[in-house]
Amino acid sequence: MKKVVVIVEFAENNLAAYVKDVAGIAVTGENLKEIKESAKEAIELYVDACKEMDVKIPDLLKGKYELVYKYDLCSFLNAYAPVFGKSALESLTGINQKQLWHYASGKRKPSPQTVEKIANAIHKFALELSNVQFA
Repeated sequence: MKKVVVIVEFAENNLAAYVKDVAGIAVTGENLKEIKESAKEAIELYVDACKEMDVKIPDLLKGKYELVYKYDLCSFLNAYAPVFGKSALESLTGINQKQLWHYASGKRKPSPQTVEKIANAIHKFALELSNVQFA
């Protein structure tokens, strides 16, 4: 199945998202749930508009596809702030809370290595959680 990549970024007081390889599809929302619903709807409206105007539908949007959401670090840190506090992220990643605040505010941009370090720590934690069993 084709994968349609939706890039999610933090924008002022909300989130913004756009389809990576298709110009003209962009949405905003207050949270990830809104972004996902709006992105799906925007793509459907885009395809319908292409049909109505007899414009070629991008191959990526023909047939079945899966939406894959990719976040910039700033949007992730803000979207998941209620779940991952800065102290918890510091424990997971070894990155100072103050530095994480800078990344979340957009005042500083992390290096690709730092982004990878944070992603790896979160993936490792998620794997640990997925293996939890209760008696």
